[in-house]
Amino acid sequence: MTQELPVERIMNTGLLTCAPETPLCEAAARMAERRVSAMLVVRDALAVGIWTEHDSLFVDFTDPEAVRLPIERVMSQPVATIHLTTPVGEAALRFSAERRRHLLVVDDAGRPQGILSQTDMALNQGLEPYLRLREVGGAMRKRPLLLAGELSLNEAARRMRRHGCDAAVVTCRDGELGILTERDLVRFVARHPGATAVGELASRPLLTIGVEEALIHARDLLIDRRVRHLGVLDGEGEVVGLLGFQDLLAGAEHLYLEDLREALEQRDQALSQSRRHLQLAERVIDSSLEGIIITDAETRIEFVNPAFTHLTGYSLEEAAGRTPALLSSGRHDADFYGEMWETLQEHGYWRGEIWNRRKSGQLYLEMLTITAIRNDQGEVSNYAALFSDITHVRENEEQVRRLAYYDPLTRLPNRRLLEDRLELAIRHARRQQQRLAVIFLDLDHFKQVNDALGHAMGDELLLKVSQRVRAQLREDDTLARQGGDEFIVLLNEIEEVEEVTRVARRLVESVSSPFEVGGQVFRVGCSLGISLYPDDGDQVETLVRQADAAMYRAKQEGRNTYRLFRAEMHRQDRGRLELETALRNTAETGEGLGVHYQPLFDRDSGEVHGAEALLRWHHPTLGHVSPGDFIPLAERSGLILPLGERLMHLVAAQQRDWLAAGLAPPRVAVNLSARQFWQSDLVAQVRELHAAYELPPGQLGFELTESILLDKHQEAIHTLAGLRELGCRIAIDDFGTGYSSLSYLQELPVTTLKIDRSFIQKLGESRGSSAIVAAVTGLAKELGLRVVAEGVETEAQLQALSRYHINLIQGFLTGRPVEAATFAERYLVRNGAPA
Repeated sequence: MTQELPVERIMNTGLLTCAPETPLCEAAARMAERRVSAMLVVRDALAVGIWTEHDSLFVDFTDPEAVRLPIERVMSQPVATIHLTTPVGEAALRFSAERRRHLLVVDDAGRPQGILSQTDMALNQGLEPYLRLREVGGAMRKRPLLLAGELSLNEAARRMRRHGCDAAVVTCRDGELGILTERDLVRFVARHPGATAVGELASRPLLTIGVEEALIHARDLLIDRRVRHLGVLDGEGEVVGLLGFQDLLAGAEHLYLEDLREALEQRDQALSQSRRHLQLAERVIDSSLEGIIITDAETRIEFVNPAFTHLTGYSLEEAAGRTPALLSSGRHDADFYGEMWETLQEHGYWRGEIWNRRKSGQLYLEMLTITAIRNDQGEVSNYAALFSDITHVRENEEQVRRLAYYDPLTRLPNRRLLEDRLELAIRHARRQQQRLAVIFLDLDHFKQVNDALGHAMGDELLLKVSQRVRAQLREDDTLARQGGDEFIVLLNEIEEVEEVTRVARRLVESVSSPFEVGGQVFRVGCSLGISLYPDDGDQVETLVRQADAAMYRAKQEGRNTYRLFRAEMHRQDRGRLELETALRNTAETGEGLGVHYQPLFDRDSGEVHGAEALLRWHHPTLGHVSPGDFIPLAERSGLILPLGERLMHLVAAQQRDWLAAGLAPPRVAVNLSARQFWQSDLVAQVRELHAAYELPPGQLGFELTESILLDKHQEAIHTLAGLRELGCRIAIDDFGTGYSSLSYLQELPVTTLKIDRSFIQKLGESRGSSAIVAAVTGLAKELGLRVVAEGVETEAQLQALSRYHINLIQGFLTGRPVEAATFAERYLVRNGAPA
C-alpha cells in the first residue's frame, strides 16, 4: 500500500461549489448531475461549510419546502481539512477515527485544492494485493438494513440515519430486491418525489456478488457498473450483507492498522525493554554503595550518584560543572596525577588507591577506577569514575595487623614482629659491618605483685614499666613484649659494648624507681641479659636464647642487675663500670688527681717557652690509671666537664704558688675537650680563674684539636677571640691528622700550630711526612703562627726539623712530663738564676 503517498496525488480536484444562499434542491440537482458525493459551500472564496450525500438523510421529505431551504441552513460546518502533503496512510486513520467520509484538501494558505473521499481512498490507495487475498465475506457489512417497500421515503431516511447506514436493501412488492443509497436520496432532494413509497424509488435490481468471491472482483464490479454498493449472497442465494467502497477501505484500514499495530507493538516492546534496561541501570547506579562520577571529555562533572553525595558530602548541584579536583587531598604531587593520566590515555583505564577530602575537610582513602568512554569515531567523549571508601578497610587491616604483630595490653611489638625486625636489623648490621644488641628484661618478683594486688593491678604495672623502658631508648630502638613480665629490647648500630651496658644500667635504675599503682607505692626490680651480634650469634633465635640465658644468670647472681652472655665480656664491662664509678667519685672529690707538666723548648736557644698540663689519676685501689683509659671514659660518661674544671683550678693554683715562691713560671697550656670549649661561659670561667688566682693575663693557654673547629668555625671565632682578649695563647693540637680546612685557618684567632707526632716520627723515612711538615710550617710562617713539633724523641728527628720553620720542640728527647715540684726544680728560675 502506498501509505506514504501525499493525498494531493489521489484527491478529486474538480471541486463542486455553491453559495450559502443556494436552495438545497438546486445544489442537490447539481451533485446528482455531476455524480459527486459532496458540495462545498463558499463565501468570498472561503469554505464555510459542506453538504454531502450523508446529509441527505437529515432532510424532512414530508415537507416539500424543506428541499428549498438555503443550503447554509443544512450544511455541515466547520469543514474538516487536511493539508495536501499529508500521507495517504495518515488520511485513512483520520477517516476512521473521525468517522468522516470527506476531507477538504487545502494548501499552506488554507485555500481549497480538492476533496478527498473514502471512494478516492479505495480507488487509489493501492489495495490490489490486499483485495486479491481477501474474500468478500471478510469485508462485507453483515446483517444489512432491510426496508419494506411500502415505507415512506422520510421513514426510510430516518431508519438509515438511526442505523448509521449509507445504504439499505429494499423489499419490493413483486419480491424483487432493490437498494436505497444516500446518493438516491440526493436525487430525491433535487426532485422531491412526494409521498411515493421507497419500493418504487429503490434502484433495481440489486447487484450482487458471492460471499466467497475475492474482493478484487467486487471492486472491479463496482467500478464497471458505476455503483457504490453490492449485495452479498451466500451459497443459498440469500442476501447476507452489503459491500461498498467504505467497506473495502475499512478492510484495508484494518490491515494497515494491524501492520501498524504490530510495528508499534514491536517498537513498544523494544522501547519498553530499553526503558526497563535504563531503569534497571538507573536503579543499580542509584542504589550502588560505590560513588559514581561521569565527566565530559574536559573532566567537567556531568553526573554523580547518591553514593557520591553520601561519601563526599557534595550534591550533584554542587559538583556539576566542576572537576574532580574539588576532592583533592593535597597528599599527592603532580607526578602522581601525571602518571595516572598517562596510564589512562595509554590503556583507557586507571585503577589504584588515592587520598581525597570530603566537603567537611575529612581525609579518606578510596579505591578508584577511571575509564575512558569513546564515541563511534574513537574519540574520548566522557570519563566514568567508580570509587569506594576503603579507609575503614585499611583501618581494619591495620587493626588485624596490630592484633597479629602487637601486644594487646602494652601496644608494644610482640615476639613475631620483634623477630621480623631483628632479622632485618641483622641483615643491615651485616652489610654495614656494625654491631647490634638484644636485651632480655624480666621483672623481679612480679608474681608477688599479681598475687597480692590482682591481675588488673599487674597489668597497670606492666603498662607503666613499658612506658619507663621506652623512655630510656632511642627512637630507632625496638621494645617488644615477650609475654608475661618479659620484655626484649633491640638496640641497633652499636659501636662499643659500653653503649649497651649504659642503656642496661639506665633500664635497671628506671625500673627500680618506685611505682604508684592503685594508690599503693612499691618497688620492683628487673634482671637483664645481653647478647651481641655478631659476638654471640648471627641468627634471631640464637641471639634471643643467649640473652635469655644471660638474664637467668643475672637473677642467679643477685637480681636487679644485668649480665652479658659471654663471661669474659661481662668481666670487661664490670671493670669499666668499676672504673667509671671510681672516676665519678674522683670527679666529685678530686682525690687522687694530679698534674704533670711537659716543657716546650725554643729550638734554637733551648730556653723553656711554655708547658703543657697533663692530668694524672692515681686511685687508692686501682693504682695509677692511664690517661688513655680514663680520658675517653670521661668523654663518654660526661665527666669530662668536672674533670676539666678541676684541671684548670689545679694548674691555676700551682702557677699562683710558683709566683708566690718568687719563680717565673712559663705559660701553661691546658687541653680543652669539645664539651668544654662549647660551654657558653668558657671565657667568663677563664677570666674569673685569672682573677681568683691573681695570675698575669694569658698565663693560662689552651690546646684544641682541629676536629672541634671543623663544623662550626664561625661560631668558634667568637669564643677564641674572647680568650685572645684575655691574652691566652691558642694552639691547634695534632694539626694535620684531621680534614684540615686551610681556607678558614686564617680567620681563626689562634697563635700556634702543633704538628702531630706521627709526622715528626716519620721524618726522613716518609716523603709524605716531610711534605706535610714543610707545608704546615710554610703556611704557619706566612700566617705569623708559632709551630710546635711534638713527640720529638731522637736526635735524628731534631736534626731533621732544622730544615723547617719550627719554633718550639716538645717530646721525650727534651723533657718528659713530670710533677710540679720536679718541673720547678728543673726548669723554673728565680731572679734569673736556677732555683
